[in-house]
Amino acid sequence: MRQNRGSYRKNTREDNRRAYLRADHGEYIYGNIVRKMDLPEAWEEAPAQKQHLEARKNREKARHMSAGYVMFLAAALCAASFILVNYIQLQSELTTLTKIVADKESDLNSLKLSNDEDYNRIMSGIDLEEIKRVAIGELGMTYAQEGQIVEYENEEGDYMRRVTGSSK
Repeated sequence: MRQNRGSYRKNTREDNRRAYLRADHGEYIYGNIVRKMDLPEAWEEAPAQKQHLEARKNREKARHMSAGYVMFLAAALCAASFILVNYIQLQSELTTLTKIVADKESDLNSLKLSNDEDYNRIMSGIDLEEIKRVAIGELGMTYAQEGQIVEYENEEGDYMRRVTGSSK
């Protein structure tokens, strides 16, 4: 016959209670969860095993450090400290140099802007027609004629110096 959940739980609880009380424990266990384990007193009072002589010597040896090992650790600590201090100094220097470069770039940009403004102001103040009038009218300059223009080939670079042969 089939049991419903409620009666199954009730029967299981009752069976657990009876089994526990039959075992003559001083504490009731509800369900299948152990609340407190009663260890036999024999386990608690079990004699400690004697350590083997070699194991005891190894443990004693591991507890003590030799002078050479201490010196090695001290040297490693000094080396690590030296490296870390130098690293922090280099980081600080890098930060300082980065700030200096940023300041110089800011100065360069402001100088370029100022230079461009001055150039535009000067170029806007020049009247090319007035220069042409003074050059032709007052100074007697003329445009170059057909045979006066001489072209040179310069294969070595972009700069050429022409020296005339007349030394009068």
